[in-house]
Amino acid sequence: MIFEWPIRVYYEDTDAGGIVFYANYLKFFERARTEWLRACGIDQQKLIESDGVVFVVKRTAVDYSAPARLDDMVRIVSRIERLGRASVDFHQEAWRDGVLLAAGDIRVASVDHASIRLTGIPAAVLAGLKRGPSPAGASDGGARVNTV
Repeated sequence: MIFEWPIRVYYEDTDAGGIVFYANYLKFFERARTEWLRACGIDQQKLIESDGVVFVVKRTAVDYSAPARLDDMVRIVSRIERLGRASVDFHQEAWRDGVLLAAGDIRVASVDHASIRLTGIPAAVLAGLKRGPSPAGASDGGARVNTV
């Protein structure tokens, strides 16, 4: 299943050259993953409060292909590559008008909020991730879900 989330490039996202600063793609990817979870019915704050679990980024690898500029509308396309007992591998891409800007592989791990030690993903969260996102569950309706 593919989840798409729109992001507009703001001045704060750009560098002195007027293009999106490379590290900001990781922020864009993070926002899209957060909206993915929301669209799956998973509230990260409630997850901390009820289960004492947070997701942390364990690994990233990003390839950059083309620049995005101020005011561009960028669509972040995300899919789960692997769903494990304590981690999730996402593949995420940033697109503008049919042009691939960046592609990344991100591993997030489930950890205990207090100890920051690896812990299993709660069963309800696993079920939500397996069920997949619903556009109605996203925070502002900007999501698109494809069952490809």
